[in-house]
Amino acid sequence: MRIFIISAGALAAGLVACTTSDEAFVDDFSPAAEDVAVVTASREAKAGMAYAASPLMRPAPEPQITEQYEKTDPNPVKLASEEPVSTFSSDVDTTAYSVMRRYISNNNQLPPSDAVRIEEYVNYFDYQYAEPASADAPFTPTVWVTPSPWNAGTRLMHIGVKGFDLQPEETPDANIVLLLDVSGSMQAENKLPLVKKSVGLLVDEMTRDDRISVVVYAGAAGVVLEPTPGNQKTKIMQALNQLEAGGSTAGGEGLSLAYTLAEENFADDKVNRIILATDGDFNVGVVDADSLEDFVARKRKSGIYLTILGFGEGNYNDVIAQKLAQAGNGAAAYIDTLNEARKVLVREFRSTLFPIAKDLKFQVEFNPAVVAEYRLIGYETRLLNREDFNNDAIDAGDIGSGHTVTALYELALVGSDARLIDDLRYKQAAPVSGNTDEIAFIRLRYKLPDEEESRLIERAAPADDAFTTLAAAPRDARFAAAVAAFGQKLQRAGYTDDYAYADIIELAQDAKGDDLYGYRAEFVNLVRAAAKIDQSAAP
Repeated sequence: MRIFIISAGALAAGLVACTTSDEAFVDDFSPAAEDVAVVTASREAKAGMAYAASPLMRPAPEPQITEQYEKTDPNPVKLASEEPVSTFSSDVDTTAYSVMRRYISNNNQLPPSDAVRIEEYVNYFDYQYAEPASADAPFTPTVWVTPSPWNAGTRLMHIGVKGFDLQPEETPDANIVLLLDVSGSMQAENKLPLVKKSVGLLVDEMTRDDRISVVVYAGAAGVVLEPTPGNQKTKIMQALNQLEAGGSTAGGEGLSLAYTLAEENFADDKVNRIILATDGDFNVGVVDADSLEDFVARKRKSGIYLTILGFGEGNYNDVIAQKLAQAGNGAAAYIDTLNEARKVLVREFRSTLFPIAKDLKFQVEFNPAVVAEYRLIGYETRLLNREDFNNDAIDAGDIGSGHTVTALYELALVGSDARLIDDLRYKQAAPVSGNTDEIAFIRLRYKLPDEEESRLIERAAPADDAFTTLAAAPRDARFAAAVAAFGQKLQRAGYTDDYAYADIIELAQDAKGDDLYGYRAEFVNLVRAAAKIDQSAAP
């Protein structure tokens, strides 16, 4: 495994002065000629050189609250008789959950509704799904249908997959570029200082066959550590510990240099990945999220994955983090504590770094003879057109070794009083007939990491397999339902208004299980804290 770390702020922190322009982003996002000369010079510098902040550099101003989240509306209820097919991309990101925890734990506030992505709350936790047989067939779908805890008249359909879990001896070596934001906005303790500690945890997992490089960006970008074996931990940490925050944020230039370095050291038999640690506050050069997304989307064809680690608060740009991660065949996580870094970079090390499938898509066809209405809970930013499912050119989410992906639908069955959509007055609905043995038919498409042609998995959801009571359902199904209920309350979607925080706590507490690392217990405590915040804010 070889890892490269690129820090984008070393130059502005006193390494060298250079200028950038928007033209540098044109023509495959290449740096300007004068910048290339600077980068070349920086890469010839000796590893371990100290980069002190320029005495002319002014202190960064006090940060303002300018966090950015994409505006979304909760998915609507749909009639199975009119639109029976639902299609979406997988999502293994966990950013939204950590952002919620930071708002509640640190700020004593509920998160903005646009910062809530329910699927990322649910997917923050692992579930005991069917184990796939091999890496060549990396998924075996699990389907549970249970009564809904928040509406006695509806059902929840729970679809889960677990990726094939590579064993340590099966994991390939990797070329990883760590691209570190060291701009002035990263001065806070929960930014660059936490980045250094977090990366240190990752370095501890490296072996002599790995290679680590460090690239930094601020007003310009430069390499501060050439490819270094992973077992030379002292040398790597010396380069990291000498980094200081200062200057503006030329994130676009940093991305360009990171991809250049990753391409120069690309190896077909290894995992090639860039890990970008930033608050997303790009403010020099190319800063438009769509332009950055287009650049990363072009680069993903080179076989280089991009993982985004978000840090900090006040100016955190979730829009850029999400767009880049989705475009770069990678995932996004938000590191609010060192324990979260340990979860992402140590405990989930293999799933974070090693993909076992890409472009994973879900398509669910509901049987209108059984299901009157359905609603996908979450995945608002991952929706696909029906025809996208069979189009291998359409990008979708990737999944790492051992990752679990969960999707929940709320269903109103035919004849249920819980239906929300009235029959039309002037148009009689066509009588629905057909097989009532199946609730839905589920299709998954995915590609193996080295393939460009997708593979198909299909299975039915038999009506007879549905659980008649929630108490009889698997523990993981009940816990996921509790997490989804909490997410909907924070999203202010209107579907769980009558389901109290105390009900969520009771359901989650009963389904907590072994909870080896205490993540589920922490969730229960977050719900308790949210209940107090909500109560104190009530008029």
